Amino acid sequence: MNDPKITTSAIDRSYTLADFDFELPNELIAQHPASERSGSKLLDGTGAQAVHRIFRDLPQLLQAGDLLVFNDTKVVKARLFGEKPTGGKVELLIERVLTGNQVVAHMRVSKKPQPGETLWMAGGAFSATLLGRWPEKDGALFRFVLSNDRGDDPYQLMDKHGHVPLPPYITHVDEADDVRRYQTVFAKNPGAVAAPTAALHFDEALLTALDQQGVERASITLHVGAGTFQPVKTENISEHVMHFERYSIDPATLEKISQCKARGGKIVAVGTTSVRALETWAKTGETQGDTNIFITPGFDFKIVDKLITNFHLPKSSLMMLVSAFAGHAHIMNLYKVAIDQNYRFFSYGDAMLLQKASQGEI
Repeated sequence: MNDPKITTSAIDRSYTLADFDFELPNELIAQHPASERSGSKLLDGTGAQAVHRIFRDLPQLLQAGDLLVFNDTKVVKARLFGEKPTGGKVELLIERVLTGNQVVAHMRVSKKPQPGETLWMAGGAFSATLLGRWPEKDGALFRFVLSNDRGDDPYQLMDKHGHVPLPPYITHVDEADDVRRYQTVFAKNPGAVAAPTAALHFDEALLTALDQQGVERASITLHVGAGTFQPVKTENISEHVMHFERYSIDPATLEKISQCKARGGKIVAVGTTSVRALETWAKTGETQGDTNIFITPGFDFKIVDKLITNFHLPKSSLMMLVSAFAGHAHIMNLYKVAIDQNYRFFSYGDAMLLQKASQGEI
């Protein structure tokens, strides 16, 4: 079948932060996932009119020869609680693991400790000694070295003593079910502090159905950072400074992309993180590194043809990305439909399927 075309008309329009805002009732912010991964709702936005579906219907919306590109990052238990020598409470959110048992973290504490001070984490199970700020001396993050008597590395310490780093809009304390459900079924490479949420809807039965239909699969790795939840605050969106995230794309994935393009198949990115990795590679030629790509209306997508994504926060860089991909007016209309029909929003919420607009808005 031929894909319906979505065109946009406001090509010369410039956008401000207010253009990506919308009112969302609090009750539509999903606090828990659907009972079944593939039982979430799926808003099919590939045509001019939205169509309401269930996520397990996805095989009906793709064709043999299409290529799904997943993010195989694995969420680590990056939230750690401890105390300063004075007894004051401290919370660390590990953003990145470096060499030599060093980590980079966000820190919540009433009074910042000084370099050289040691924090005692998880009831004294291990120590975190502050080395300084990161990446520069006035950076927003903090560099620690972690240590315990057993010689565990940071990943082992997080696995034993950490908490699932649920997003700030999920209000419950992490539970046993979150360990399983805030993780994709194919998560492989540890390093993310937020899940690639579009992929949370895939279960083994759905993956099997897609395989049987002849839809192919490939993976990239992008370790999602806490910056993904940060709102854009500059009214002139071009002044926004994006956070960096680590990504890598292996040769097998590049080969599958090339083969898919050659046979006329569609590259279907599962989540905005897959988009960011693929389009970074298209822009720079680098298959691994740190990316701070900021995708806004007018962006020229080179790789991705379709996108599966959850519903995003108002005024977020991800609202700008999906608007750049499918057209701003179309996205805002889809969000209105989703709110009117009580779709569930954000990380544990429902999903949408989009296709690249035939003319990107600038």
